Amino acid sequence: MKERILVTGGTGYIGSHTVVELQNAGYEVVIIDNLSNSNADVVDNIEKVSGIRPAFEKLDCLDYAGLDAMFEKYKGIKAIIHFAASKAVGESVQKPLKYYRNNLGSLINLLELMPKHGVEGIVFSSSCTVYGQPDPENLPVTENAPIKKAESPYGNTKQINEEIIRDTVASGAPINAILLRYFNPIGAHPSALLGELPNGVPQNLVPYLTQTAIGIREVLSVFGDDYDTPDGSCIRDFINVVDLAKAHVVAINRILEKKQKEKVEVFNLGTGRGLSVLELIHTFEKATGVKLNYKIVGRRAGDIVKVWADPTLANTELGWKAEIGTEDTLRSAWNWQLKLRERGIQ
Repeated sequence: MKERILVTGGTGYIGSHTVVELQNAGYEVVIIDNLSNSNADVVDNIEKVSGIRPAFEKLDCLDYAGLDAMFEKYKGIKAIIHFAASKAVGESVQKPLKYYRNNLGSLINLLELMPKHGVEGIVFSSSCTVYGQPDPENLPVTENAPIKKAESPYGNTKQINEEIIRDTVASGAPINAILLRYFNPIGAHPSALLGELPNGVPQNLVPYLTQTAIGIREVLSVFGDDYDTPDGSCIRDFINVVDLAKAHVVAINRILEKKQKEKVEVFNLGTGRGLSVLELIHTFEKATGVKLNYKIVGRRAGDIVKVWADPTLANTELGWKAEIGTEDTLRSAWNWQLKLRERGIQ
């Protein structure tokens, strides 16, 4: 019998890629998603990629009774990968209460229901935003870097959720957890059947970039060129989404095979290399041969100047490593955008 895994936010960008990798690894997957930032036809594309159709329920994680009923319907869920959250830094500054209600309430509901339904473990989708703006001596960032005051309500919800998980486990709840702190996921599945397709105007750099390249958006705004970096633009650690998805499978294996050294473990997921926004733009142009219309504008509230990972712990302890290069990753994002146009999706 294949072990059953619940993926919240499973029709979203990282979630959909992770569902495919879980299925490839032999797990049975149940997806719940409220479709606030994704579409139900993603389930069809997951099936096209993996050959297996995951179970799907349209459900909001804030709906406690609905979650409880879902666990009753799909008995024997062994572990959860929790992606479902509002995730735009800029929007969180404008609408903090939306982020606190959604991101904290959904996790609390899951943690309350896990012991009742015999769910052993949770892999939590965290973020490098928990480090705030690291001091220069803490770059690249290890898991032991100080957790600094968050630069945005979004980042703060990730910090608080990590604390909620730690406190819940420390209280004696029969739960094991792995917190995965992502750096910046980009790219798309090599099949061009799965990728990042936010509803409305993209809040993330690469989908806005590819939409500008194909003519949907008029111009790509680069927020600031006067930061303390070599070219003045912000520096990030951009990681391929398929590499990132595979790390979740390793984390699930680790929980279910009882290989954890502590009941709550933390891993940074990144490449270990910082790339500026302008470098990313130039790499995209080189990889695709497409010239981008971009302009420098003022700084954006909540943005961190520079952050990139030291992924040594994930490399050694999980046996996981980011393997796909930036050019290939950006090419996959462009192929995804071209495929969307073929499908008549703008």
